[in-house]
Amino acid sequence: MSVPSAEAPVLVLGRRTPLARAGTLLAGVPVHRLMAPVLRALVEDSGLDPERLADVVVGNAVGAGGNLARLAALEAGLPLSVPGITVDRQCGSGLDAVVLACRLAQAGAGQAFLAGGAESISTAPLRGRRREDGEVELYRRARFAPEHLGDPDMGEAAETVAREHGIDRARQDAYALRSHRRALAAAEAGAFEGELVPVTGPRGVVRADNGPRRTLTAGLLARFPPVFAAGGTVTAGNSCGDADGAAAVLVTDPATARDLGVPDGLAFRGAVTAGVDPARLGLGAAVAARRLLREQDVPVASLAAVEFNEAFAGQVLACTDLLGLDEEVLNAEGGALALGHAYGASGAVSVVRLLARSRGLPTGSLVLAMISSAGGIGTAALFQKTGR
Repeated sequence: MSVPSAEAPVLVLGRRTPLARAGTLLAGVPVHRLMAPVLRALVEDSGLDPERLADVVVGNAVGAGGNLARLAALEAGLPLSVPGITVDRQCGSGLDAVVLACRLAQAGAGQAFLAGGAESISTAPLRGRRREDGEVELYRRARFAPEHLGDPDMGEAAETVAREHGIDRARQDAYALRSHRRALAAAEAGAFEGELVPVTGPRGVVRADNGPRRTLTAGLLARFPPVFAAGGTVTAGNSCGDADGAAAVLVTDPATARDLGVPDGLAFRGAVTAGVDPARLGLGAAVAARRLLREQDVPVASLAAVEFNEAFAGQVLACTDLLGLDEEVLNAEGGALALGHAYGASGAVSVVRLLARSRGLPTGSLVLAMISSAGGIGTAALFQKTGR
């Protein structure tokens, strides 16, 4: 098994907003004002001189375009000299932003970077195209694959994956219930407190996630009807809810991490992004992770913690089976089925969660973040716990 280079970039700190169901507590907060307090908190909490920041890298999926990273950086009060770049890999945007920042640091492009993702589904603009007659036609989403390959909605693709991989309704419901219960238990134990940045919404200050449902039971889940196919197994109960939120990490070179007095962090070991059949897009994360672990000579059994965005329970379980992954190390404090899926932020939320979970792990522990994206894309990133 290889080890990280002595000059490997280090994730030294992670912060996120609470995740709120779309249309609820954060519905009036535009996306740059979700991201800004997270960026500000990372600088303040780390003690980093903001003039040392080389760039701000932010993932976003359904925003209005422009350059969200630059807008959020200015909103956060960062120096005018700090630029920003916005990336779009749809649901993978936040994780890919972190990977890009790590690769920039690895290449010597700067000492410190802020990287993450943000999504305000509640305030996302309407999309329209101009027809031949000059009139505007609204549409729900962009295409992710050409017609000859097929471009199914996410839920339809999730049905395909669950059916082809033999993930039955009972197993999907049980996994969804586990996610809610683990998230609730983690919140009660204070597991999220160190990473959460309060955000002021139209109803006041939001300090906690509002997705996990205390009243959810196996019996209630069994009553949900299939949503995407007659006789199917994918329901609203075993699918994620849309959420608003933002998350980011501070990525530095090792010397800067030492200057900041960081006792431990996560060293970047490597990442892989892979393409799969768009009709089976949920499998992208497993394909990317399998290739990454093979390249790094890391057995899946050696992973101490894994965070995988839970878009659909059936997709998560199919990927778990393909990798031979122990479910006990996966999303140990709940995932998007409970907390919600903030699209372009979700991959960054996974990295923030890995940082928090790694605090209790021995030095040298290996952890993995992975996510599947529209169009048939998966990204996986491997990190290793550092310490003095």
